[in-house]
Amino acid sequence: MDSTGTLFMPPGRSTIAGDVDALFNFIMYASLGFFLIVVVTMIYFVIRYRRRGADATTPDLSHNLKLELIWSIVPTILVIIVFFWGFNLFMKMSIVPHDAYEVKVTAQQWFWSFSYPNGNTTVNELTVPAGRPVKLLMSSQDVIHSLFVPDFRIKMDVLPNRYTMTWFEAPETGTHNLFCAEYCGTSHSEMIGLVKVLTSEQFDKWLEEGESSGDGMTPAEYGQVLFKSKACNTCHKVDGVAHTGPALNGIMGISHKFTDGTSIVVDENYIRESVLNPQTKIVEGFQPVMPTFQGILSEKQIDALIAYLKSLEK
Repeated sequence: MDSTGTLFMPPGRSTIAGDVDALFNFIMYASLGFFLIVVVTMIYFVIRYRRRGADATTPDLSHNLKLELIWSIVPTILVIIVFFWGFNLFMKMSIVPHDAYEVKVTAQQWFWSFSYPNGNTTVNELTVPAGRPVKLLMSSQDVIHSLFVPDFRIKMDVLPNRYTMTWFEAPETGTHNLFCAEYCGTSHSEMIGLVKVLTSEQFDKWLEEGESSGDGMTPAEYGQVLFKSKACNTCHKVDGVAHTGPALNGIMGISHKFTDGTSIVVDENYIRESVLNPQTKIVEGFQPVMPTFQGILSEKQIDALIAYLKSLEK
């Protein structure tokens, strides 16, 4: 594992990172070496065999068998080395250890949700134990996404209507960036998250406690926390400016017109329906891209979000 990083790579924080970096460095330095050989030789030939006068002629040169064998055999050997090295690494990254901890990953425009075996669900924040293999079983609710954690050297497409898989093991605790590496629409650049690696004891405690229940906060305060943690702010703003979805400040009590020509005065029931069944009523001027939050938000969390929206002034 590389703990320092290089000019081309961030610090390696997984057990596979060192192997990936070694192959990358081999290809890079071999390519750089051949580049210098070709360029330096070309410059030498340009100078050495430049035309020296009006009557100068190009000498009659025959082929050089030794040179032709060298430039054919050496690259072939290097390609074979890279193939078997890369194939071995591919198999190592594809075969999940039998004792891996499995997390279900769901990608949708434009956030990540993570479901754990005990029923915990998080959005844009993957929490895992250090020193244990973690298997990510992934699928998409809409278009093609790609889960990319640079520090772990893992990247895998996440597809609709099928499962893809990747795995990693992080030996040390820490926090790492997670990105979508496949252009997936308007807010693709905002489809980011974090991977938090905890000690085994901390992870077990986190599983027991689950997500914050909002104790000690008013419903509106808890709703404000959820508005960010559940990635609502990716598509909806509260500053009066429409984004992928309509702005949500001051919407209570006003009339919304929908693409089917109907309209409704925004109230608690409409917000609840929009969260659980967002395709039922599409606000005029916007696309039907909002995913459902069924199974992601509890009743208490929906109530808190409604309280937060009610507290916002226009």
